[in-house]
Amino acid sequence: MKISVVTPSYNQGVFIERTLDSVAKQTGGEIEHVVFDGGSTDETVGVLERFRGPLRWVSEKDRGQTHAVNKGIAATDGEIIGWLNSDDVYFDGAIAAVVAYFEAHPEVDVLYGMADHIDRDDRAFEPYPTEPWNFERLKDTCFICQPATFFRRRVIERHGALDETLNYCMDYEFWLRLAKAGVRFGYLEQRLAGSRLYAENKTLGDRIKVHAEINDMQKALFGRVQDRWIWNYAHAVTEPRIRREQHPRLFALLLLLSVSAASLRWNGSLSPGGRKGVADLRRRLRI
Repeated sequence: MKISVVTPSYNQGVFIERTLDSVAKQTGGEIEHVVFDGGSTDETVGVLERFRGPLRWVSEKDRGQTHAVNKGIAATDGEIIGWLNSDDVYFDGAIAAVVAYFEAHPEVDVLYGMADHIDRDDRAFEPYPTEPWNFERLKDTCFICQPATFFRRRVIERHGALDETLNYCMDYEFWLRLAKAGVRFGYLEQRLAGSRLYAENKTLGDRIKVHAEINDMQKALFGRVQDRWIWNYAHAVTEPRIRREQHPRLFALLLLLSVSAASLRWNGSLSPGGRKGVADLRRRLRI
């Protein structure tokens, strides 16, 4: 069974060698690793040129991370595809465990495992909150860790590649789109990857944009946005404006206004669950 690992990259020279090493150490099948770099201006290209492990790479201007992943998928031919960002790592034995699972479960098209959040120095500081498979639950929260996820190439052939109009939630949209189409998911209770989390991380740095894009995506896929994502967006809007611990009642009032505005924007009105959440918060704070 051949496994294609695709790494999109841009100015991650401080981390990328650790990413490359983590792939080169894997066993369990024929592994091809390709890096599609977007024309980095840091030390990335030098690292790629010096790396002695099995690797193919290209450094050229692209249209962003999603485009780079799609280019990598199109440039490979493995039966199984893994997508590993240039600041994330595989843990030892990850691919061998993935191959064994896919061989034992031919009916499964997407496999995700457990993972850890790691810091700049590769130290694991908390488990990624993965959960056993449940499609309805996935609509509420993305419990699938992207670097710990692998999928069969036939998924791309049948359901298309990543949506290149998305900048933040392209992986979440992909899982939801596949699940909506009836694709079978499997969960492996083994730590497969380290997902790096730090202040400059793209999704941490642009919370409002991230949540707005998730809400737009859910509206397009399902016709409405889950209540939890409406509240997540409202928190992202409210928290930079006022400190909850200093002004709890004012924070709650602004949060309620943000929830109402977001509900109108994406769903046309508050859902029954949203109305109940608003009423509960108002009752607790007597506003």
